[in-house]
Amino acid sequence: MYKLKMVLIMQSITVSDLRANLMKILKQIEHGLALDVTSRGKIIAKLVPPFYSKELAREKLTAIGNKAEIHDIIAPIAENWEVDNS
Repeated sequence: MYKLKMVLIMQSITVSDLRANLMKILKQIEHGLALDVTSRGKIIAKLVPPFYSKELAREKLTAIGNKAEIHDIIAPIAENWEVDNS
């Protein structure tokens, strides 16, 4: 089994260029391109391949899982807490 690690370089495109080249851009996104869509110099959207967010989430959870410590979170602690009922 091979693990695919994607490294995406975020590029930007204006709304008008996106409209003019939509099919070409969608094909590039399908093959791994990630784009910021801009309007008047402001980023208004991000276009990423469909597997990117799932793969990124999996990598982040794996990294967290490697550092996590499992403790008993159900048993009461021997510490009294003050409650402010105001």
